[in-house]
Amino acid sequence: MKAAAPVTGCAVPRRAGVAVTAGAPPRGRLLLVRHAQTVWHRENRYAGARTDPALTEAGERQTAALAVAGVGEGVEVVVSSPLGRAVRTATPAAEAVGTSVEREPGLREADFGTLEGRTRQEADPELVARFVADPVAHPFPGAEPPAEAAARAAGALRSVHARHPGRTVLVVAHSTILRLALCELIGLPLSHYRRIFPRVENVAFTEIALPADPTGPAALLCLNRTVPS
Repeated sequence: MKAAAPVTGCAVPRRAGVAVTAGAPPRGRLLLVRHAQTVWHRENRYAGARTDPALTEAGERQTAALAVAGVGEGVEVVVSSPLGRAVRTATPAAEAVGTSVEREPGLREADFGTLEGRTRQEADPELVARFVADPVAHPFPGAEPPAEAAARAAGALRSVHARHPGRTVLVVAHSTILRLALCELIGLPLSHYRRIFPRVENVAFTEIALPADPTGPAALLCLNRTVPS
């Protein structure tokens, strides 16, 4: 099956709220964000569920910019992966809108097994080649199965959406788990998640709309919309 082309940019204009038809239930908004830059960012060192590198100075500035942008987007609820780098990113945004961070275990990053804490250059070249060809069929030894990670993250996002109907929710998580969840929710092949979504940028907005029917596909409204610095 041929992979879909990467999606980028926004399909909808920036706004603080979503108009709804009279009598229709409020749709709400889910704004997905990858945590701010960490000290492992430049090396592209894999930080998964068992590792938690600190934010860089640039990353700390990104958290402040996200807080300002969140106010502009009308954020009412802030939900985060329980990992420290995500919570640290989410906290200023929550404080800016007068709320606290809800920690959602299902949004933790995938476990990368033997790749955890390493770069691909430091890993077995044969394992890397198999992973690049099909990361779902050939995850690194000891890694969380990507299909299981995708299912838990998609379930977590559906749960967040159900808990906060009609509200604008900022969700702070991680690169791989967000890409897997997007494929799961939209109905794209998980084996192509790295090709369809090559990157989820730090503190950039990706917006999805979840249908009332949980078996229906989500709509991708916006991908990697940059937060003004």
